[in-house]
Amino acid sequence: MKLLLHPGYFPNIANFAAIVQNDICWEAMDNFQKQTFRNRCYIGTDLGMHMLTIPIKHVGNKKGKQRYSDVQIDNDYPWQRQHWRTLETAYRTSPFFEFYEDDIAPLYHNTFHSLLDFNLKTIETICECLQIKMPLERTKVFQVDVTDKIDGRTLINSKTKLQFQQPEYVQVFDDRNDFIPNLSILDLLFNEGTNALTYLKNLNLNLSNA
Repeated sequence: MKLLLHPGYFPNIANFAAIVQNDICWEAMDNFQKQTFRNRCYIGTDLGMHMLTIPIKHVGNKKGKQRYSDVQIDNDYPWQRQHWRTLETAYRTSPFFEFYEDDIAPLYHNTFHSLLDFNLKTIETICECLQIKMPLERTKVFQVDVTDKIDGRTLINSKTKLQFQQPEYVQVFDDRNDFIPNLSILDLLFNEGTNALTYLKNLNLNLSNA
């Protein structure tokens, strides 16, 4: 049975382990919700966990709701330059930053307008780095209750606490910070490199409690 997931911004390790371990269908017909991993991710810096947020254009209609697939990125703010500089500062000294830099950098040097398309591109880029196939199937209608798939859509919520044992790996600033679990997949990729795929395959996720 396929797993239904939202495409997030460089998804966290739990989300990407779910992608690696399952046959995925992307939820593309829901409404956008604030305070989710749809337009934010967390990385590790010298000061600890740091949030990167993509600014979006807010609709002015009375309902205030818009479909995720219709959400436009607010490129009036130089968020790409800021995010890339922050990533460089955080991970330039990591073992594999330079190895993957040419794959990741174009996402911050080319202009994107659709948040959903950009997020799918970040996931596709990581899939290419991990040398796995990018899931392509998307939903065509929105269903509140899903019966033909495993519903993993709550994983997009930043407040969802997925109970799983995550083995520690060496992080850039572990000399001043304790291990920070479940950061963006970028943290694992830059620190573990070619070992990242095996790491993701071996994570024991309990998606029934997602």
